[in-house]
Amino acid sequence: MITAPAKTVVASAGAPAAIGPYSQAIRVGADVWCSGQIPLDPVSMAVVGETAAEQAEQVFANVKAVLAAADCGLADVVKATLFLADMNDFAAVNEVYMRHMPQPYPARSTIQVARLPRDVRVELEVVARVGLSAG
Repeated sequence: MITAPAKTVVASAGAPAAIGPYSQAIRVGADVWCSGQIPLDPVSMAVVGETAAEQAEQVFANVKAVLAAADCGLADVVKATLFLADMNDFAAVNEVYMRHMPQPYPARSTIQVARLPRDVRVELEVVARVGLSAG
């Protein structure tokens, strides 16, 4: 009989608490699936930034906090999905992305959506594998 690894909830006080019935991330073995992060301050839960680039900075801070709680970091990310309220923000958000995400860059999709929670301009979700950056 094969025993599957346990599903473990990952939570960080350094990122906004879930605002719905979901976890900040779930870890199964070495794999970490992070819920989308929007630019909320983890203490006040207020939206941070007006421009997409300003909001992307907070989004990365939140994602880093969740990944750290799962014992990994941005160098361990294998897949990223960016959601933009306006594809015209692509270049500005991409500059922030390249500043934070180390090479080799993970696989990525960027999608324009009709609306994001709290009417923010950007959301980021990632999938990581713990220990990749150590290898």
